[in-house]
Amino acid sequence: MTKRVEAKFKINRRLGVNLWGRGKSPLARGKENPPGQHGARRKKPSDFGTQLMAKQKLKGYYGNISEKQFRKLYDEAVRRRGDTSENLIELLERRLDAVVYRMKFAVSPFQSRQIINHGHIMVNGKRVNIPSYQVKDGDLIQVKTKSKDLAIVVEAANSTERDIPEYVEVDLKDMKGKFIRAPKLADVPYPVQMEPNLVIEFYSR
Repeated sequence: MTKRVEAKFKINRRLGVNLWGRGKSPLARGKENPPGQHGARRKKPSDFGTQLMAKQKLKGYYGNISEKQFRKLYDEAVRRRGDTSENLIELLERRLDAVVYRMKFAVSPFQSRQIINHGHIMVNGKRVNIPSYQVKDGDLIQVKTKSKDLAIVVEAANSTERDIPEYVEVDLKDMKGKFIRAPKLADVPYPVQMEPNLVIEFYSR
């Protein structure tokens, strides 16, 4: 098992959920003990603890993005008009690494970030190697021609673990797709319940 996979499983175990719905996760096989030699007993969390857990789940799901980046997205969500929780989800789903993951060009947000960093992804015909790049409605995202045969990309495209949501259009044969619109919370296919309202409460304390 690679260090990258081990790290993802640690996030799952710490949070007590199969965060990405992967069949390989220990929690998918009923191993639900938290980290530690014998697995510490979980106490009923305080309001602060519940809010913190909601933040950790949301951050972790998107490849465990840094606190600095996450706080920046929160600040932008607050600045915008409308429901702050929905704004936060929209900003997270507009991240290029999230879009590449949704289009099934990568099997996980971690892998999505990796292939973007390595220059395998193009937006509107230009290479973009910044995972946090904010995708706009109508943007065309594709895997570079020379990268379409990469084993990790082919594996992701052929995976049956998850479906492609309706707010993106994808041609998996040509490894290209379009970001149609920003989703609402109810549109996002999270394998576990996400509570962005608690994340807002956490930062509003």
